[in-house]
Amino acid sequence: MLAGIERIKIRRHELMLGGRRLVLAGGSVVGNRYPANFDVLHVDDARPLVVVADGMGGGEGSRVAGRTAVDSFVDLARPAPQALHAAVAEAQRRVRDAGRRLGELTGCTLTAFVADTDTAWLVQIGDSRAYRLRGGQLELLTVDHTMAWLGAINGWYPFDSREAHAARYRLMRFVGHPELPEADVLNVTLRPGDVYLLCTDGLAEQVPYERLAEVLPRRADGVETLLADSLRAGGHDNATAAVVSVH
Repeated sequence: MLAGIERIKIRRHELMLGGRRLVLAGGSVVGNRYPANFDVLHVDDARPLVVVADGMGGGEGSRVAGRTAVDSFVDLARPAPQALHAAVAEAQRRVRDAGRRLGELTGCTLTAFVADTDTAWLVQIGDSRAYRLRGGQLELLTVDHTMAWLGAINGWYPFDSREAHAARYRLMRFVGHPELPEADVLNVTLRPGDVYLLCTDGLAEQVPYERLAEVLPRRADGVETLLADSLRAGGHDNATAAVVSVH
């Protein structure tokens, strides 16, 4: 299993934005559960844009949904809330059309970072996450759109119960959902020293919060370490991580 660590490839780009230097880095590993990687990662080499998607299941619908959603979002994404909502809406439409052609479950999560001078927009639908490390404090900035999250908030069942475990995989919002739900769009400031992490649940569920807080100060160099950690933890899912560090 650990031999796979040597095959981790990191995409890394640097760019200037309003007098700030942003370093974007990302990578993905297959793990041991699936024969292929149904996560999709986009680290843009020309603008401050990172996108992470996680297909639902291990079939053709999963592969098509992730690729279609990311390509569609990248085509239309601009750092403004209306444009970002429109980009997600178009991704929804294209994935739904693909699902009708395939005749099977065709859906995915989508989480993105789109920067604009002194601020950035976080876009999230599903249960892929966005974290921010600022001044030594690691915060989860997004909400999982799952029954498990609702159950935890409302006290429907103990967090470590069988019901909670099953609810973890019941997505309430995703790209390809028949009701075409909107994504959450959050505006954040950019400060020197900030480190943003976008990741799929294959990373978030296998690498503890404390380990994230320990590794992320390494900034872009932390991507390979976190992905290797997911493999050491068992590689029970595809895992994808993207880090944006602000200088």
